[in-house]
Amino acid sequence: QVQLVESGGGLVQPGGSLRLSCAASGFTFNSYIMNWYRQVPGKGRELVASITGTGGSANNADFAKGRFTISRDNAKNTVYLQMNSLKPEDTAVYYCNVNILRGWATHDYWGQGTQVTVSA
Repeated sequence: QVQLVESGGGLVQPGGSLRLSCAASGFTFNSYIMNWYRQVPGKGRELVASITGTGGSANNADFAKGRFTISRDNAKNTVYLQMNSLKPEDTAVYYCNVNILRGWATHDYWGQGTQVTVSA
């Protein structure tokens, strides 16, 4: 079955950096767009960044442009999110996501999330 396992979150001071990882299994990793989302309590999940299966194209949300970089290593079935110049408003649970077509339906799969806290 599809599994997504995030790691790399933690407490960091404003201006600091973190690198999140998401190890994937149970599907043909290099065939799918991978996404990072984040969620704060009381709000819905918002898309942070996406990357195509080959890694040839990536997109970031406006708040992430110039600070966050999504990448992937298809040999390791892992997607990364490098976060620099972190701000307190980046505090959230960060989730790895993939949307997979199974038969006639698409299914969203999520990891368990990793907490990122930006605070002095």
